Amino acid sequence: MRSIRTSSTAGRGGRTRRRISPVTAAVALASVLALTTTACESGDAAAGGEASASASASDDGKLKIPADIRERLREHGIDVDKWKNGAWKNWDRDDWLREANEYINPIIEGLWNPDRMRDAEEPDQGVDDSDLSGDQGVTDPTPEPVDAQAVPPSYHANVPTAGKVFFDSPEGSAVCSATVVKDPAHPGKSNLVWTAGHCVHAGKKGGWYRNIAFVPSYNDDGKPVAELENATREDVAPFGVWWGDWAQTSDQWIEQGGSTGGDGAPYDFAVIHVTPEKGSGGKSLEETVGSALPVDFDAPAVPKAKSLTAIGYPAAPPYDGQKLFRCQDQPGRLSLTASDPTMYRIGCTMTGGASGGGWVATGSDGKPALVSNTSIGPVTSGWLAGPHLGDVAEGVYDSVSKKFAGR
Repeated sequence: MRSIRTSSTAGRGGRTRRRISPVTAAVALASVLALTTTACESGDAAAGGEASASASASDDGKLKIPADIRERLREHGIDVDKWKNGAWKNWDRDDWLREANEYINPIIEGLWNPDRMRDAEEPDQGVDDSDLSGDQGVTDPTPEPVDAQAVPPSYHANVPTAGKVFFDSPEGSAVCSATVVKDPAHPGKSNLVWTAGHCVHAGKKGGWYRNIAFVPSYNDDGKPVAELENATREDVAPFGVWWGDWAQTSDQWIEQGGSTGGDGAPYDFAVIHVTPEKGSGGKSLEETVGSALPVDFDAPAVPKAKSLTAIGYPAAPPYDGQKLFRCQDQPGRLSLTASDPTMYRIGCTMTGGASGGGWVATGSDGKPALVSNTSIGPVTSGWLAGPHLGDVAEGVYDSVSKKFAGR
């Protein structure tokens, strides 16, 4: 999430606004988390051509990369073996893949071990509340805080579609929340994950994050941090680690998204297609976790929405990022610019780390559906905002689904 820092300027409704940002491994950054968009969003349905196949380690320890990925890496002067052995840590601006069709994410088996997962935090994106002031569009009074409620373990039994996205950024290992969603091209066998754009791409001043992986039902038993220090990978990732072999976000996020202000927030969403790091017995992600949410691109306008539930793994104090929480509230409107879609906003005390987590509503058929994701919110917690998913979001979703249709 991108967060809003408190400033001397009060927001609408007389309350000071704060923004929540992604959490990095640096403890100093955790206090200024922001819920803003900091990931890649590409709405180009044709961007990227064929999807990348995943890589795996061979018996001699060398990384096996399909020819198409190896060739694309070489086009950017990247040696696959060197990449695996740490060259991915080079964040030189000239080598940071940025464009919509440049997403590359070779699997590095074992990279996301329990310690690395536990230490990852949401990338920092502090925002001054004055960045959200102004008289554009329609913004309702700031909602009263709603205390986040802990989801009872096992998380898989209660919210089987929820999990965490791990990735590497120039600031260090980072984490967001995410949701397993249905794939119209593969009914009952989806490998699609929905999250925030800022959890996969840095926006206008950066490029695609690296080593992006999804862990469904992270820490499924809700173990405290002390017990996780000696946890096995199976303890924290009971349903495996799933690497993103393709990701897409809106063009607006790539072009406008920033770590400060509300730039790009109304388009802060992304879809990741994943593949298991190790064999899943031929099962898809949906089959493995037993569930996937439909995405509703015709959800009611904000004033007509009765109740939304935001779900995620908040990491900034007083939370530690290891447990799953949720908030339920009737949304209000947050308008950043008159020309951009109005965002949903709810009262919620979740902090950075909950970015990208799904917002769920009951559809006209009486069944739950994903209607948004956490994007921005205040640093010290109190409210969250997420985009209203419309044509652009549906274009991103359909593009990723069609990319893997027939496979």
